[in-house]
Amino acid sequence: MAETTQQSTSAISHLDLGITLALNNWPALTLAVQSQWGGPTSADKRDWLCGAISEMIADRPETDAEDLEDVLVQVMNDEFDVVVDDESAASVAVQIMQMREQIASGDTASIQQLWEEWQRKNERKGAGGADAAAAAMFKKVETRDEDQETDDDEDDDGDDDGDMDMTEAPALVRAPREKVEPEVDEDGFTKVVGRKKR
Repeated sequence: MAETTQQSTSAISHLDLGITLALNNWPALTLAVQSQWGGPTSADKRDWLCGAISEMIADRPETDAEDLEDVLVQVMNDEFDVVVDDESAASVAVQIMQMREQIASGDTASIQQLWEEWQRKNERKGAGGADAAAAAMFKKVETRDEDQETDDDEDDDGDDDGDMDMTEAPALVRAPREKVEPEVDEDGFTKVVGRKKR
């Protein structure tokens, strides 16, 4: 029984790592975080999204790539004011669902490969190039088999701005944020005004 629980915990850790890597490697989200289109807490919003997707998959096993794509597109629009129209959200969703299937069958090689690529990329960029919070999370997941959680080696210098090289950024359309003053009628009710469509 304990072995099954340990395997289950290991599978969840692998999936969490895979989701985090997939989202941190998604150029659209990385650009939005680097540009702080979600405000000063953009990196926190990305971390929240990683956890939300993990919970969604755990709580709703029937979740498929289309459901996941809808969530990714909605979060990009709502949290970062970005309209993703390059099909990259679908690719990320499919990648996450493929990782889920591979982990379910006991295959973690693709996630290990992604993790090694992530480490190599950040080593080339230097110690300060990685998002410290993401690096700490990766370190925590990587050490899961030794039953210890040490993330103090990955604190770096706390530089939150240098996520990834953006040489191949997708075509994004930044949704303009229009401040609309609320209209109040004679009864004191605020009129709900929809956004203008182009």
